[in-house]
Amino acid sequence: MTKIVILTGAGISAESGLGTFRDVDGLWTRYDLNDVATPEGFARDPGLVMEFYNARRRNAAEAAPNPAHLALARLEAALPPGSVRIVTQNVDDLHERAGSRAVWHMHGELARARCASCGAGWPAPAEMRVADACPSCGVAATRPDIVWFGEMPYRMEEIWEALRAADLFVSIGTSGSVYPAAAFVQDAARAGAETLELNLEPSEIARDFDRGLHGPASEIVPVWVEEYLGARR
Repeated sequence: MTKIVILTGAGISAESGLGTFRDVDGLWTRYDLNDVATPEGFARDPGLVMEFYNARRRNAAEAAPNPAHLALARLEAALPPGSVRIVTQNVDDLHERAGSRAVWHMHGELARARCASCGAGWPAPAEMRVADACPSCGVAATRPDIVWFGEMPYRMEEIWEALRAADLFVSIGTSGSVYPAAAFVQDAARAGAETLELNLEPSEIARDFDRGLHGPASEIVPVWVEEYLGARR
């Protein structure tokens, strides 16, 4: 059974209306990253951080999966169970809402809350507050279940294991500038995987891939999926 690991980044959700911190306008421009995307920022002003992620949660809830998300769900459904693993840097749930099931969120999820005291996690309400108590331990130590700058991404051991077992590694909508995800292509290639970049334009690490297709994700991802499935028929 061919095993495919797909890394997705902000570029796949941008066409659904969800901006990135590199955008020249939008939600991120109204905040300093050090204030809303670091443990230190949360310690200084947890109310500001809650406000920011409440706004991001609302934006994500209003967005809809685009053709790129839907194509990846179609790919997973067409192949034997266990063939496709999506590792996403995104914190939205558009992959799941498109129908994908094999999704790992390495940077956490807007739809979940976490207790900074006991580590318990639970579905986040639409509006999170600093005073919210953990349903497990009762301590008012609720935070967004988001991996901030300086924190370790989730499921890294499982991700490295999947990369080493992959026959094909595909990177979609990523800049290639954020580690450890920027090193995934090299790790997969060392293990013998074919590597493919699908991106709006060549990323900073485009030379590390065997080949690349460039253009909007909503256009090139469905084309690649149809070509891949067609070649298997």
